[in-house]
Amino acid sequence: MNAMPLLRLNEVRRCFHLGETLVDALAGVSLDIHAGEFMAVWGPSGSGKSTLMNILGLIDAPSAGEVWFDGADSRTLDDDALTRFRGDRIGFVFQSFNLVPVLSALENVMLPLQIQGMAKGEARDRAGRILAEVGLDRFLDSRPDRLSGGQRQRVAIARALAIEPRLVVADEPTANLDSENSRMVVDLMRQMNRSHGVTFVFTTHDPRLLDHVDRKVLLLDGRIVQDEVVQ
Repeated sequence: MNAMPLLRLNEVRRCFHLGETLVDALAGVSLDIHAGEFMAVWGPSGSGKSTLMNILGLIDAPSAGEVWFDGADSRTLDDDALTRFRGDRIGFVFQSFNLVPVLSALENVMLPLQIQGMAKGEARDRAGRILAEVGLDRFLDSRPDRLSGGQRQRVAIARALAIEPRLVVADEPTANLDSENSRMVVDLMRQMNRSHGVTFVFTTHDPRLLDHVDRKVLLLDGRIVQDEVVQ
């Protein structure tokens, strides 16, 4: 494993005001994530998992502490630089899929590539290849409402991988799926982690999915209480 982590969080806090009360969603989290890891952050609702994912994905900034990504200190990046950084290096998978309903599976996966400025033909070819990898080559022209929940999440995973990111952040990607499809999605992410060499970090409240990961981090009340490498 490389000495320099892909991501380094140092004493990260994220505070929110609830009326007159100041709440620590993250209360001093320090965490190194290395390139190629397949890691789950787990814990009950309200433990700070989504807040941590937003910090890892550079969507949100900490109230205190440091976030380093690929050797860059996020505090030195302005909004435009952060947007470019996310667009080039980070893929996202959400529990609600976040697919564009009027676009086909192929067009949904092409979208981030075209936003980056890739030519339409090249974007179509790459999107088609990735959708074939996730087992959806027969559904390229299907819109999301014609796909099952598991198939929609496959499209979302393909879209996240389309930009060839360093990191994929998946916040509760199985929350809206039954147990069979949940296992299928985690197995697929694991397969993509191995075949593409992409770092995956996903959150879950389902301990049954932890058998599929290399590392599991337990978050409670905004603090890491366990960080275990799975043998």
